Order: sequence, then structure tokens, then C-alpha cells
Amino acid sequence: MSGQIDHLQNELAELIERHAGQDGVYETGIPSLFIVRASQVSQPVYRVYKPCLCFIAQGFKDILLSQERFEYGPADYLVSSMNLPVIGHVIKASPDEPYLSLKLEFTQNQILEVLNEGNIQIDQQEGTKRAMFVGEVELSILDAIMRLSRLLDKPKDIPFLAPYYTKEILYRLLQGQYGTTLAQIAMEGSSTYRIREAIDQIINNMDKPLRVEELAELANMGTSTFHRHFKEVTAMSPLQFQKQLRLQEARRLLLSESTDAADVAFRVGYESASQFSREYSRMFGFPPREDIKRLKAGYDQLVQA
Repeated sequence: MSGQIDHLQNELAELIERHAGQDGVYETGIPSLFIVRASQVSQPVYRVYKPCLCFIAQGFKDILLSQERFEYGPADYLVSSMNLPVIGHVIKASPDEPYLSLKLEFTQNQILEVLNEGNIQIDQQEGTKRAMFVGEVELSILDAIMRLSRLLDKPKDIPFLAPYYTKEILYRLLQGQYGTTLAQIAMEGSSTYRIREAIDQIINNMDKPLRVEELAELANMGTSTFHRHFKEVTAMSPLQFQKQLRLQEARRLLLSESTDAADVAFRVGYESASQFSREYSRMFGFPPREDIKRLKAGYDQLVQA
């Protein structure tokens, strides 16, 4: 079986290399499928992962969720089952053997659809789990990934076949080791589902003051219970989660717009420009102006997947 997996990994690496050509992140003709190429180790990249499956055909990557580290390579796959602020770092890549990977984003509704159509039975009593995990790649999952990826060479087949192959990938994941963890984002009433709703509320109101009591009420939990479940899912507190979102958005605004740090600080919800500058420096290693100057000068490689 390992020989079959190796063969498919090599085929996928060749396919990504052919369609990428140069370093970067590429949105493909297949809905929600992205391919990534990097010919050298990257600096840490800060971003919010949407619910997605990430698979590496060549190279290695490190993902930091708060203080928890997830390292994975061609023998593994990584799943983020919710919107999570992370730090990504390509740790193995070279011009001769570039980092080559793909990312397939999915939604809660797609998971629910597969659960219903596949008649997949899930233990609804299982406790709250981390919303990010690394699993060992199985032939059935990789085979489904390859069927979807091969459509890049047959674009006329994408509208009809891509939805079926995407469903198959999710079906295989839901039947795997972490199937219950993934399924709970779509199971109304589960603790994970309710935390997902609270996360969406924080994201949609990032610039507003965070009131944990209101989030706990939304999740139909007591405040201490909500704190515990939130941290189990995200590896951080609600306030830490909001802070990472705000600082990542601030950095994006500073990079994309000609504006000053104080203005951006207020736009993302900070009441104090000095506090914003301190927290920005703590997260990114440099004050806002210096950080943006070095980014624009090209010292960071912003590989975003």
C-alpha cells in the first residue's frame, strides 16, 4: 500500500508543479481548491484558516495554533474544521525540491450534506475536541484527492465531477480517525457547533468590544463552561482569539492601504494606539511602521496557504 501512496504523491507533485510553474498561491478552476508552490523555506505567515483540508505532496510545513504546533508532510494531512487564526511556516523546501501542496476549503453545510447522504452515524456524546488536527494519510483519502486534482487537466469535466469528488474526500475524512471531530461542526446542539457560532460572532464583530457573557449566552453555556470549551476547540481564550484576528486584519490593512497605524488601530477596535503598537510588536516582532516597511521591501515571503 505504501508503494501506491508514494506513486500517487509523486503524481500529485508533478501535477501541482505543472499547474503552478512559479512560487505562489494559485486559485484553481476547481471551486475552493488552491495549489501552493514555494522553492525556499518561508518566514512565518499569519492568517486565518477557513475550514479546510491541507495536503502536502512535497516538503514540510509547521502550523502554530496559539502555542500548539502541528508539523506535517507528505505522510499526513491537516484539517482545520473552523475559522482559526494561525501562523504557517514552510520548513522544508528548495529550488530542486520545492514545497508543493493543495488546500481544499469546505463549509459546514457540505459536511452536513455528506453526513446525511452517506448515512454516517456519529457519536453525538463525544466531548469537545481541538478544531485542528493532523491525521495519517490513507490510500482512500489520497485516491479521492487525486481524482479531484486530475480534473485540472480536464477543465470541461470540472462542473459535473468536482462536486462528487469533493463529497468523496469529505466522506473519507468523516469515516476516518477524526471523523467525529469534523462532523461536530455540523451537528446542531453539539458543544463544538455552539462554539463555532461564537467564533463566527467574534469574526463578524471583530472591531466591537468582546463580551464573553453574551457569547456564552449565544452558546447556551455558563461563562466558565464556555471558556473551557472555547479553549478546547481553539487552544486560546476568546480575548486571545479576538486579539489575533484584530492584529492580522490590521497588518493586512497596513499592507494594502496607505494609512497610518493609529487609524488602523481604531478601525480594528483598539481604543489606544499605544496599546495597539505594543501588542502588534509582541505578535509580529516589530512596531507597525517598521514591520510594514520590511514586508514591502520583500523580506517576508507571504505564502498564504
